[in-house]
Amino acid sequence: MNNMNEDVLMLQAIERYLDGSMLPDEKAYFEQLRKNTPEIDQMVVEHSMFLHQMDAFTNRVHFKHDLHQIHSKLLLQGDINEGGETNFKGKVIQLYQRYKRDIAIAASAGGVIALVISGIISYFTPAVNNSKLQQLSVDIASIKMNQQVQGSIINEVKSKLPANASLISGGSGFLIDGKGYIITNAHVLKGNSAIVVNNEGQEFKADIVVMDAKKDLALLKINDDDFKVVKSLPFSIDKSNADLGEEIFTLGYPRDDNTLTYIQGSLSAQSGFHGDTLSYQIQTNSNPGNSGGPVLNKNGEVIGILSSRQTQADGVTFAIKSKNIYSFIEEYRDIDTTIRKIKLSQTTSLKGKARENQVKKVEGFVYSVKAYNKAK
Repeated sequence: MNNMNEDVLMLQAIERYLDGSMLPDEKAYFEQLRKNTPEIDQMVVEHSMFLHQMDAFTNRVHFKHDLHQIHSKLLLQGDINEGGETNFKGKVIQLYQRYKRDIAIAASAGGVIALVISGIISYFTPAVNNSKLQQLSVDIASIKMNQQVQGSIINEVKSKLPANASLISGGSGFLIDGKGYIITNAHVLKGNSAIVVNNEGQEFKADIVVMDAKKDLALLKINDDDFKVVKSLPFSIDKSNADLGEEIFTLGYPRDDNTLTYIQGSLSAQSGFHGDTLSYQIQTNSNPGNSGGPVLNKNGEVIGILSSRQTQADGVTFAIKSKNIYSFIEEYRDIDTTIRKIKLSQTTSLKGKARENQVKKVEGFVYSVKAYNKAK
């Protein structure tokens, strides 16, 4: 019984933390508790996802209820013939009878969560529990390109792809140093070479400096006479953890016509897929091609690199925490002498500016990344 009471109290605390009703001192203590106790951090992550799933489930139930009412009305009017009874309502009642004790416990904690309720969700949406992680790179061979690979033209600009090169994969990336250093995801680069394209459709040849599959990070260096070195970047690369509930936005290239797109959302969990502490969970929609795009907060600070999404769960996206860029650069600084020249931006000129102005300042530093294999 004591364990049940402790669970209820913990659930109450988690709900108050997620809905923002904790006092500042209490919130600071709870966040420290999350950092020191992986089990509690995992409970917060699971609860956040659970609430999202409950909202989706509620919407489906309301939708089915509306359909049932329309169906009944049409029957009474004689517009349709009865083709068979639905036992949806009976199934819900059976499930309620089965789990009503657990639902009552959840109600005492605020009426929202109990682990057994997830059984009801899995009954109606079994794919959610079996959901997998999808990387957000794009298989270029499977989409329509605006070019012929040999002697090609991308966006009406003569391509810098070598003759007989084969495009393999693509995604997004962004400058972390004005000398031409671009960060992206390792899974974006399935080829052995790359070109990058800016928001004006201009291509640049780029070298793959280093790739780290474990961190899922890769560093590119633009090596092209047409590239002009940038003195300073408008955004900073954040070293600290972002706050739960923060508004975020990202820019990337999910379309096959090299169009830069804007997405907004919010930070919904301090850890990623299956409690991955190297990533954030973000509530936003994303598509293949967004991998490697910067995730920025309202102050114009890069807090992450968009990397993947959860299949069968709308709007559940993951981003590698930006502080990993620092450890990534530091780890390889002594391995490759070119990395020693990198100076990560730690100041932002975007704070306090309207969102559309922030986007205008950032868009020139976000690139479409296209990986290819050189012909032998």
